[in-house]
Amino acid sequence: MGDLHEGEITPFTVSHDLSAAELLRRMGDTAFQGRALGTAASVWDAMLRDKTTILLGLAGAMVPAGMRSIITYLIQNRLVDVLVSTGANLYHDIYETLGYRHWQGHPEGDDVHLGHLRILRFYDVLAPEHEFSLGERFITEFSLTLAEDKPLTSREYFNLIGQALIPLAKEEGILTAAARHGVPVYCPALGDSAHGLAIAEGRLQTGRRITFDIIGDVLEMAHISLTAEKTGVVYVGGGTPKNYIQQSGVAGYLFRQERPGHSYGIQITMDQPQWGGLSGCTFEEAQSWRKIAPDASFVTVNVEATVALPLIVSMLAGESADAIKARKPPVVDWAWQQRDLH
Repeated sequence: MGDLHEGEITPFTVSHDLSAAELLRRMGDTAFQGRALGTAASVWDAMLRDKTTILLGLAGAMVPAGMRSIITYLIQNRLVDVLVSTGANLYHDIYETLGYRHWQGHPEGDDVHLGHLRILRFYDVLAPEHEFSLGERFITEFSLTLAEDKPLTSREYFNLIGQALIPLAKEEGILTAAARHGVPVYCPALGDSAHGLAIAEGRLQTGRRITFDIIGDVLEMAHISLTAEKTGVVYVGGGTPKNYIQQSGVAGYLFRQERPGHSYGIQITMDQPQWGGLSGCTFEEAQSWRKIAPDASFVTVNVEATVALPLIVSMLAGESADAIKARKPPVVDWAWQQRDLH
């Protein structure tokens, strides 16, 4: 075979006491998506060992599906340096931080009956509407403590709400961990979530106009990517978080500079590229936009995220423990706008 092959296929052998790390290592020696899972862990390990700022994009109902503690772990142990998320995941994080729970249901239940009972369904996950409303009430009341005279970036907003949650938290979550550990959280579609609805309710009740600086977010993300030695991306799903991170890899032109794009990439998605949507878009396609560096190391894992993410992160927790312990988070300069734009 000469140079045509990359290694020998090793048949998967069954053991009764496999660790997560050994399971994924053996899967990585097979083919198809088993191999892709092992490759994803290797790419993430390389990011941890390189001087890489790691950007995580989070889409889909990952918090209701039970992935919240994994994202919290990634933040606490600095396996990621920036989080870009849908507003929905960041609402469900607050919901669980306040002590409310999601419940297992049936994907083929009687939804009209659930509607009469005021029970909300997310495929096979359920949540009572009255508790959902209590979580929104917390956000509304929090929003009314914010100043009206200065627009907030979404990063500033989520840091403030994370700080406000810390004394109330029933358990550590994404936003409380991010506030404690200095991990910036961005939400490019804040209004498309319970956050938008809750803040809107506060405006209707009081007339207070809390506003957001969405362009400030864009500039901050571009500046983070531009000033990093290297950047790596991890996409759970796609959608707006993915595009927001993708565009930061090529946005150096805003500052009259150019970067080669992101140096590492992992994408966990079930979407396919032939429909033309971003959630299935390949890293190769992103190279045509120069959002991914020509020599980047990347892999797409076509496995549902609640299967892939626990396996990959469990392997990293064991096999990459030395890199995690030695890793120094990047220094992010938040004062550059005051210096450079005035």
